Amino acid sequence: MFKVFSRIAAAVAVVLVAFRAVGSFLSWVEHQEDTVADTWVDEDELEDV
Repeated sequence: MFKVFSRIAAAVAVVLVAFRAVGSFLSWVEHQEDTVADTWVDEDELEDV
């Protein structure tokens, strides 16, 4: 019986960690979209200027 409870507790812990990881990743992606990325420069853009 103890084995069942420990497996349920482990499953709940894994689900909570997964939700936290997804939330953290989505927050990071949202933050990345807010910043200006000058890393990729289109060469055609430079020629037009």
